[in-house]
Amino acid sequence: MATLHLQNVPDDLYEKLQQLAASHNRSIDAQVITLLESALPTETKPPQDNTPNKDVKEILAESRRRRRLNPADFGLPDSTTLIREDRDR
Repeated sequence: MATLHLQNVPDDLYEKLQQLAASHNRSIDAQVITLLESALPTETKPPQDNTPNKDVKEILAESRRRRRLNPADFGLPDSTTLIREDRDR
């Protein structure tokens, strides 16, 4: 593991760090590591598949096509009939 040394840390900042570490039952080193981990962005891994990224227009067009699909086209029952049957019980 690497070692990090800081110089010229303002006293008030160091005191705040001490208080924060104490409130979380951590050492100052552990608190600094926690703060650095939360402040730095996490790495994003590129997609594993080799499919090209879709254009926004393509995604919107696909979304609109899917909205127009009728559940009956897939052999699914009409929900209106099912709701009516439940209400009539």
